[in-house]
Amino acid sequence: MIFLKAFLVGGLICVIGQLLIDYTKLTPARILVIFVVTGVILGGLGVYQPLVEWAGAGATVPLTGFGNALAQGTKEIIREEGALGIITGPLSSSAAGITVALVCGLIASFIARPKSK
Repeated sequence: MIFLKAFLVGGLICVIGQLLIDYTKLTPARILVIFVVTGVILGGLGVYQPLVEWAGAGATVPLTGFGNALAQGTKEIIREEGALGIITGPLSSSAAGITVALVCGLIASFIARPKSK
């Protein structure tokens, strides 16, 4: 059942993204930013975490989940260390994801040879 929940929630997030691409003049980069900011806002308000607990990877893997991770890390560090957590919280909570993205990008750059158009 967890796979079905993850598929439904992750699929719904992707459908929203596809609808934004098809029916608005927003660029894909702006849509990605909208998803991350939405995740931060919903995570900061405490609305996104129940969705994460219900849907699992369907809610944590998309960009809204990244935004939620930034918000949760910030809230946790602010409780522990105070206002300095505004800067350090998002970085410490998302360091693993950012590192994986950078390493995968580096590996892809070694494999692929892009050509100028």
